[in-house]
Amino acid sequence: MTQELTVTTEAVDDIPVLVATAERMGVVELLDKYFVVDSKWQGLSLGKMLTGWLSHILSESDHRLNQVEGWAEVRLGTLQSSLGVEVRGLDFSDDRLARGLELLSEDEQWRSFEAALNQRCIRAYKLKPERVRIDTTSGSGYWQVTEDGLFQLGHSKDHRPDLPQLKVVLATLDPMGMPVACQVVRGNLADDPLYIPAIDQVRQGVGERGLLYIGDCKMMSLETRAHLQAGGDDYLGPFARTQVSEATLDGYLSGVWTGKQALKSVKRRGANGHLEKVAEGFELSETMTARVGDQEVRWQERRLVIHSLAHAKAAEAALGSRLQKAQSALEALTVRKQGKEPFTEAETLRQAAEKLLQQYDVQGLLQIQITEHVHQRQVRKYGNRPTETRRTGQLTLSVQRDETTIRKTICRLGWRVYGCNCPKSQLSLPQAILAYREEYLVEHCFGRLKGKPLSLTPMYLEDDRHATGLTRLLTIGLRLLTLLEHVARLHLAERSEKLPGLYAGNPTRATDHPTTEAMLRAFKNIYLNFVTVGGQTYHHLTPLSKLQRNILRLLDLPASIYTRLDMESANSP
Repeated sequence: MTQELTVTTEAVDDIPVLVATAERMGVVELLDKYFVVDSKWQGLSLGKMLTGWLSHILSESDHRLNQVEGWAEVRLGTLQSSLGVEVRGLDFSDDRLARGLELLSEDEQWRSFEAALNQRCIRAYKLKPERVRIDTTSGSGYWQVTEDGLFQLGHSKDHRPDLPQLKVVLATLDPMGMPVACQVVRGNLADDPLYIPAIDQVRQGVGERGLLYIGDCKMMSLETRAHLQAGGDDYLGPFARTQVSEATLDGYLSGVWTGKQALKSVKRRGANGHLEKVAEGFELSETMTARVGDQEVRWQERRLVIHSLAHAKAAEAALGSRLQKAQSALEALTVRKQGKEPFTEAETLRQAAEKLLQQYDVQGLLQIQITEHVHQRQVRKYGNRPTETRRTGQLTLSVQRDETTIRKTICRLGWRVYGCNCPKSQLSLPQAILAYREEYLVEHCFGRLKGKPLSLTPMYLEDDRHATGLTRLLTIGLRLLTLLEHVARLHLAERSEKLPGLYAGNPTRATDHPTTEAMLRAFKNIYLNFVTVGGQTYHHLTPLSKLQRNILRLLDLPASIYTRLDMESANSP
């Protein structure tokens, strides 16, 4: 007798890694603990459903709700093995996913969950919180603006001021960039008032004081600095020109111009492995006073006056370019050209010149002089017209560089003032500047959040609750990405090893700083085959490669999260 043979294949890829890491973080347990579903909820628990969805988002770089059910239908064996329960495609219907987002949008429950998740991750991964970076970003989309809605027109960090947006406040731990606080707020809110709530959220979630908070000039408002000082935390960030005026900066620098102020060098190891001077500066001390609630707070603030060499060089080149373009544009004002109306009034010409000076931001650096040249010419008699003398005028404009002012301006380029309340014994001037220069860590988080693999933008949701819940879910995914990367790099450093095989076309190239995205890509093309013959179903899994086993070892994950798929029973296709 001929027996019918049926072969069905499903893609396993990186799903077991993602689900196993989420469970190690406590995502499933904590979601089920802090978000209570109603009695009508059936099938997968909220925690397992959202964990399964999160693995889809990270694996497919797609957060659309209507894509998940079909994706799950062809991966039931993998999902059942990874989640440890029976799974149906309907467990990931868009209605259930939307309900999950509504639960995540509940503020009180989210704060409790986030605090518990932070504590679990800190314990499980033996993290030692010392520095927190806080910054904001915006996510834009083609949404409808409502009066009190989440999506509003505001200052766009995506350079799309024409699109409605929401704003995300993110606080992350150094050095891995793991989020410890997330806020989703209306897109037209100013950044400054958002820092204190974020700080309080970090304090609740991390449970420690004495941390160093690093942020940009928007974090450096007096109210925020006083809040940190009163709470026993430290801060570091640059001042805006509205906080430290140019006149104040000139006063700080007076000793530098006279040679009385010594400068301390700031060096950093370059790509060639050698120490290179990147900045120089000095510090002053200011007594600060502010009120926090009913309490008056006084403290000594360190003012770090820093000269960035690269910034100064780039700024000087930009200034030279602006001066040259401005001078050419000014001189062209009075050049006669066909179709161009000449200036006939000196005041009109002066206004046009001043507009150009402002456009190129070179006011006071170029001096202009307008001269009117008067000519007389005889007009001969013609017919009944008598001979007459006519006066004509011509305006010329000369441009002169004010070299003294230009030199003074160049001397001030690259200087910036930073504020810090951390003692010198804990954070020296060079350490403070190098710490701030790692601000790219939080920018890297924003890149992951808004681009691949989390893909916050463009967002395909219009409901405020759904948008808030999705953003919060994506920050759980961001935690997962940063922790995987941290663990792998830590183990490589401990063993003084490098990981080869991640780079396509160059299998011998090795790195001691692998990204999570590159490691997850290494698990693509792992398949689980179901072979049914004579009523009996057999499983066959693509054997793990040496690279895949090495990555699992670095991530502290057992190979059994894959190999058990060969043995465990699953729904036969």
